[in-house]
Amino acid sequence: MITTADFKRGLVIQLDNAPCLILDYTTQSPSARGGNTLVKIKYRNLLTAQVLEKTFKSGDKADEADFERRKGQFLYAAGDGGVFMDLENYEQYEINEELFEPVQGFLLEGADVQLGVFQGRVVSIDPPMTVELTVTETAPAIRNATATAQTKEALLETGLRIQVPGYLESGELIKVDTREGRFVSRA
Repeated sequence: MITTADFKRGLVIQLDNAPCLILDYTTQSPSARGGNTLVKIKYRNLLTAQVLEKTFKSGDKADEADFERRKGQFLYAAGDGGVFMDLENYEQYEINEELFEPVQGFLLEGADVQLGVFQGRVVSIDPPMTVELTVTETAPAIRNATATAQTKEALLETGLRIQVPGYLESGELIKVDTREGRFVSRA
């Protein structure tokens, strides 16, 4: 059991028999005497991907989830899903489309990821903060383009489409932020 004093971003607790990742939390002190401090959390249910909010009184307890973060590797796409391997015990997991689709555009075969395992099954896949991908198709470089000027659409080797600066050309290696799906820099 953990108390509300232990809540922090990234902590996984168990609510309604599901692992829930705390996205944000705030504390609110009431102005009335003798009132309890309230702790409001915004969390994502890792089984349903719903983002919800809940309020606790200071000192309330929550169960720790049977949740573990493990190093993993993306092996290959299989149909609409993907196959991942746990690098600690070399167990392979076949991930369905619902969980695989949001990260698919950032993963090349052999890419390292972090797998979130709840009761023996993968419930989350976290790619690295940035990945290096090659631009396979884009419009020709715009003359006199600066880094902050116009942008254009580019197709990356994984099939992901993002906006890139006008000076980039096909065949260049770039860094992409996986949280926002945006261009960071040349690699």
